[in-house]
Amino acid sequence: MRTTFMANENNIERKWFVVDAEGQTLGRLASEIATILRGKHKPTYTPHVDTGDYVVIINAEKIELTGKKLSDKMYYHHSNHPGGLRARTAGEMREKYPEKMLELTIKGMLPKGKLGRQMGKKLHVYRGSDHKHQAQQPTVYELRG
Repeated sequence: MRTTFMANENNIERKWFVVDAEGQTLGRLASEIATILRGKHKPTYTPHVDTGDYVVIINAEKIELTGKKLSDKMYYHHSNHPGGLRARTAGEMREKYPEKMLELTIKGMLPKGKLGRQMGKKLHVYRGSDHKHQAQQPTVYELRG
């Protein structure tokens, strides 16, 4: 009699991947990274367990946006004080905070709650091609398409 495999912390193998964001479209890149963080690319995927891998994204400032999103897409933040709503265009975000823009997009595609926050901690985004995770010996991940 065969039993269904259930992943737990004892039998999860995590890998480190480096993804170059240069020339990639924001949403398409984000959905693929979210899949890796969740672990859905593995045959041992279990929905209620964090089976995903670590992802390091480099060249975040070279991400592409299609259409008029640079001027029309808005990012909002509220300080929880009266009149505290702040708005930035995607163009401003790409210039000043490209790491934050990618993190917001990818974390928005992860599950909401404790499990999703745990998955989000395995994401590391950097401006430029240098990162501080050489000791983990990350492998280059080739994106589909």
